[in-house]
Amino acid sequence: MSFELPRFYPILDTGALQQRGLDALTVAQELADAKVGIVQFRHKGDFHRDAFDLAEQVGEVVREAGALYFINDRVDVALMLGADGVHVGQEDLPPSAVRRVAGQRLLVGLSTHNEEQLRAAADEPVDYVALGPLFGTTSKDNPDPTVGVDELKRLSGSMRKPMAAIGGISRGNAGQVLEAGADSVAVISDWLEGDRVRAIEQWLQV
Repeated sequence: MSFELPRFYPILDTGALQQRGLDALTVAQELADAKVGIVQFRHKGDFHRDAFDLAEQVGEVVREAGALYFINDRVDVALMLGADGVHVGQEDLPPSAVRRVAGQRLLVGLSTHNEEQLRAAADEPVDYVALGPLFGTTSKDNPDPTVGVDELKRLSGSMRKPMAAIGGISRGNAGQVLEAGADSVAVISDWLEGDRVRAIEQWLQV
C-alpha cells in the first residue's frame, strides 16, 4: 500500500491538553475545521473507559472531516474504533505482531530514535517511520538523545519509507526540518500555544 504522509501531523496528546486545561473535543474540532490531513490520539495513561470514549468521540470528529485518524500504541483500540492507523513505539507490540493482529486493516507507523532503529524499520511492515526527538522535548519524561537536523539530513536520503520528524519542532524550525528531508513534522505542543486556530493555519502554511 502506497502511503503519503501529510506534511503537518498534529498529535492530540491528552497529557499536554490537560496541562493547559484544554478540552480534547474542542481542539479536535479546530483541527477538523482547518482541514488537517491526519490526527493522532495519544494517551499515555491507563486506557480506561473515559479514555476510550474520548478517543471514540475525537475519532468521529476527525474522520467526519476526512482526515486520517491514528491511535497511539493500542492496536486493539484502533481496531475497535475503526481508526485508519496505529502508531507504535520501540517498547510496544512490534510491527510484525501488529500486522498479525490487524492485517491490512490499519496503516502502521513506528517510532525510531537513532540510526540503528531507523535502518531496522526499513524491513518492518510499516507504512511510515518517525524519527526523534529532533530537538529537546518536554512531552516525554525520559526522552532519548536528540537526533538533530544534520543527522536527519544524513539519514533521510537512504530511507525508502515516508518519514516524520518529531520532538521539539516549532513553526520557527519546521522549515529546516523539512528541507533536511523529513516528509512530515509531527507536533504535540507548538500548535497548542496562544491562538490555536491561527497556529494551526500557520502550520498548514509551513
